[in-house]
This record gives sequence, C-alpha cells and structure tokens, in this order.
Amino acid sequence: MADQRIRAAVIGGSGFYQMDGLSDTEELRIDTPYGPTSDVIVAGTLDGRRIAFLPRHGAGHRILPSEIPVRANIHALKQLGVEFIISVSAIGSLREEIEPLHMVIPDQLIDRTRGRASTFFGDGLAAHIGFADPFCPNLRETLSGCTRQSGAVVHEAGTMVVIDGPAFSTRAESNLYRSWGGTVIGMTALPEAKLAREAEICYAVLACSTDYDVWHDTEADVTADMIVANLMRNVETSRRAVRLALSRLSAVRDCTCADALRDAIVTNLDLVPGETKVRLAPIIGKYLPGRQAGVPQKVTTT
Repeated sequence: MADQRIRAAVIGGSGFYQMDGLSDTEELRIDTPYGPTSDVIVAGTLDGRRIAFLPRHGAGHRILPSEIPVRANIHALKQLGVEFIISVSAIGSLREEIEPLHMVIPDQLIDRTRGRASTFFGDGLAAHIGFADPFCPNLRETLSGCTRQSGAVVHEAGTMVVIDGPAFSTRAESNLYRSWGGTVIGMTALPEAKLAREAEICYAVLACSTDYDVWHDTEADVTADMIVANLMRNVETSRRAVRLALSRLSAVRDCTCADALRDAIVTNLDLVPGETKVRLAPIIGKYLPGRQAGVPQKVTTT
C-alpha cells in the first residue's frame, strides 16, 4: 500500500518539466501568504510513495529566475508536509574537469543575487538560521550515490555561484568567479536553499552541466539553445537518479535540517504579532505554545 504522506518533492528546472512514472496524480493549487506557486503542484505515487512535483519556471518555461515565487513554492510544499526537496538545475561549468553532460552535487554557495526575497521572517519575528553548509549532507550523499548508479559522471562537491540573470555572465565575471573558487554557476539555487532551511526541509541540488559559461578559450560561449539541447540529452539520466534517490530517503531524519529553527528564533514568541504567527504557522508551528503545527490549507485539486 502506498504511503499517503507527501514527504518528498522535486523542483524541476530548465528542461525538467515533468516527473515521469507518477500514478494516481492530482493537481494541487495551494493558497500561500505569498501568492500562487510557479505552477500547479502535481502529487502522485511513485514506487509506492506519494511525492510532489513542481516546475520551477512554470509550464512552458515562462518565469525568469528572478521572478520565481520561491517563498510561495517553499511555503506550499511545507504545508503539504514535505521534508525533502531535490532540486534539478541546469548549470554552467567553471572548471575544465566538469564537462558538459556531467552532474554535480554542490556543497557550497556564493550568493551574487540582488533584491530577491530570501527569508520568511520579519514583521515582528527575527530568526537567524545557520547556513554554513547550505545543503543537507545526508540528502547530498544519497543523491550522489544514486546519480552515479544511474550512469552519469558525478562530481560529489563544488561551489555554486548564483547570479540573477537572465543574462549570462560577462567574460570578466566568469573569470572572477573562477578565481574565487567557484565550480559551477546557476541562477536558481538561491533563495531556494535558504528558504528550505528556514522551513526545516532537507534540500539538495542535482546540477546538470550544460556548458563552460564564457571563460573557456576553446569552447563555444554559452547560449540558451546550448543549455536546452544538453539538458534534454541528460534529462533521462536525471530522472533515473531522482527516482532512485526518492526511493532511498531515510524514514527518520537525523540531520540538523529538521531542527534548523530550534536555536535560530531570537524573538520572544509571546511578542510576535498574531498575523505573523498565522502566516508562518506551517513553519514555526512546532515552536509555538500549543504546537500550532499549521493552518487550515485551502487546497484545490483538479
């Protein structure tokens, strides 16, 4: 019998617009304090487990990286009870050894975005999460092993530089990021990773290398067509890796992600405005008096 809890979600990036193999599917439209999600969330059964899938850029890839409603996406997945998020993302390589079509499981981030809403907190509630290691180490380990088992060349660590886009880097910027120790470059892992940590959700990225950005002397400069073409070549490998990783998620989380807010909230909760408590109840509920673990969801299924 399938486990009816939705413990895991996949956020698909460029080229990864659907999760194959799902049965008993339903489309969920979930109200959030931050507006609608990027698209409907598709819930379905995969290998006996209920999972959720969300296309980050919406159907037809109509949302720019800086326009993604990340707070709505993460808040909605938290409402569903999601504990694990696997993010699939196209990235450019900043290292010779990371060739197009290779996979990378990054372990660090450098934030070069500006103006993106990157926290759930404020409005009378201050919290400061630990973010020294921005990806869940346990989920990264599972994803690395499953990606290798799926036949891909895998780089098990690396520093991802996240830029706003939608334009690609200048050549000077690309070489600057290399001098900083950057391994790959993308546009969407932030603020996703920060918000997932605030929501106490384990988060890791399966990064699909599609190009050498613009630093390489002998390789062609990155183009949108190049990214899509190479990502489509790798999409089946990505799906196999993700499906295998979903089947191997731990029944019990023993990482620090699960209690990331325990020592992060600095405001006396008695002083937090009621509307802020309601807005953040799915996220901070277990820390509120009476363990208000959530608010009534308004979920529309189709």
